[in-house]
Amino acid sequence: MRYQLLATDYDGTIAHHGAVDPATLESLQKFKSSGRKIVLVTGREVPDLLSVFPETAIFDLVIAENGALMYWPLTRAEKPLASAPPKQFAELLRKRAVNILSVGRVIVASVDPYEKVIRDTISELELDVQVIPNKGSLMILPRGVQKGFGLQAALREFSVPLSAVVAVGDAENDHSLLEGCGFAVAVANALPELKAAASWVTPSGHGTGVRELIERVLQEDPS
Repeated sequence: MRYQLLATDYDGTIAHHGAVDPATLESLQKFKSSGRKIVLVTGREVPDLLSVFPETAIFDLVIAENGALMYWPLTRAEKPLASAPPKQFAELLRKRAVNILSVGRVIVASVDPYEKVIRDTISELELDVQVIPNKGSLMILPRGVQKGFGLQAALREFSVPLSAVVAVGDAENDHSLLEGCGFAVAVANALPELKAAASWVTPSGHGTGVRELIERVLQEDPS
């Protein structure tokens, strides 16, 4: 078995308009039943993810907050992979009328119109963080924390090498997820720059594309 683990993004990849269809869940279970691991790697915070995707227990592990948090769906245990910014950061942003703001275990998230005030506040507080764009959203995380960082933590949990990983995504923040893995895939609805970085682009988009990917892997690399 060459490929031992599937790492997939959520929004725009297995999910369309925030929801995962039953056929995609069935396909993911088929991949898992072949003796492999499946890991969800998402920019969402865990409570938000659970509100739209209660079937998270199908995954062996969830890497949430764009690589900053490990979450085990079966036990609901969490493990932050980095330190959160000081509380003062979010407090200042709210005082400065950043009205769309979400604070997770590590991540602080907002949207594009507030980018200048966010960057100014980061500079003022001399924070060692990065601002990661993602389809109109902004994710503020400790420098170096991204999806690929979280994936590496998952691989250590399962003792799986990066060369044995199939990774699939659709957006800007999926570049690090695909980088260096054994089979880097973009769904058909992915941004052009991610497609350019992928080894293969699925014929179809969203969950249908992920099903096409799983069928290809299971055919070409049977257990």
